[in-house]
This record gives sequence, structure tokens and C-alpha cells, in this order.
Amino acid sequence: MPHTRREATEAEANALASGIRLRIIRLTYADALTNKELAERLGRDPATVLHHVRKLVDTGFLAPQPARRGNRGAKEIPYLSTGLSWYLDEVGLHEQVGQAMLEAYLGEIAEVPSAELRQTRLVVQVSPADRTEFEDRLHALLEEFKARSETGGGDRTAIYIATYPSR
Repeated sequence: MPHTRREATEAEANALASGIRLRIIRLTYADALTNKELAERLGRDPATVLHHVRKLVDTGFLAPQPARRGNRGAKEIPYLSTGLSWYLDEVGLHEQVGQAMLEAYLGEIAEVPSAELRQTRLVVQVSPADRTEFEDRLHALLEEFKARSETGGGDRTAIYIATYPSR
């Protein structure tokens, strides 16, 4: 997997323009899951989830893992996130992808007990240069902790960040 950021292709941006697909990528980040397991976790029909899984495989966001036998002996294919979405620059600027990111976030936090969700809002007044510095430093911090998470251990923690003009 490359560790340099790049612009998303049109096919990649289209694949990410779905809250369900973004949730599938997150669910398969550390653990390979079958289509059936994903459907159960998402509360969706397996056929619908399979459509999304195939689109993610076709665009390189998911990789099929070696087949395994399910509870009834049926062959099941688990899928694991490739991590590609992290290396796509400015993908959240695509209007449909940005909406999908918000949809995925809202779906995910709906499953979290309120006592475990830490939220904050803040408005700061900064020059354009300071805003760029802030966003660059924030991204560097996220990159640092992502690199740490690749070594394993610890609890998985989801993060959703948005910066926008406060009018």
C-alpha cells in the first residue's frame, strides 16, 4: 500500500459516495468480515451489501481474503479493507462523498452509548495561513496515530473531524 497521498479517481470517489460503503470500509479495517457478517452488523439485506462489497473490491478499497467454511459448511469469503481511502487527498471535498461521510458518521454514533461518545464544538478566529497550519498539524497528528495503530494493540477509536466557515 502506498504511503503517499493522491487525488481520487472518479471511480474511487463514486465508490466512496455511499455511507454504507464507508461503514463497510471501517468495519473491515482490522477484521476480515464476510458479506453475511457485514449485513448483520449493518442491519441490511445480504444482497444489497454484496452489491456494495463488489463495488469496493472493484475499486481497490476491499481485498478478498482466503475462503473459509461457515457454520453450515458453506464457503464464505471474508473481506479486509486495503486502507486505500486514507491515502486519497481531498476526497471529502467531493459533495457526494462529503454527504456520505456525514451519513456514515451519524450511523456509527447511533450505535454508541452516549456515555462513550465525546463531542465538542469550537469556533476559532484565525487567518487563512493559521487555518492552513492548523489543518496541516491536525492531519500530521492523525497520520502519527494511524501509523501507531498499524503496530496493533489498543482499542479501536473512530474519529470524525470537519472544519468549515462559521457564518
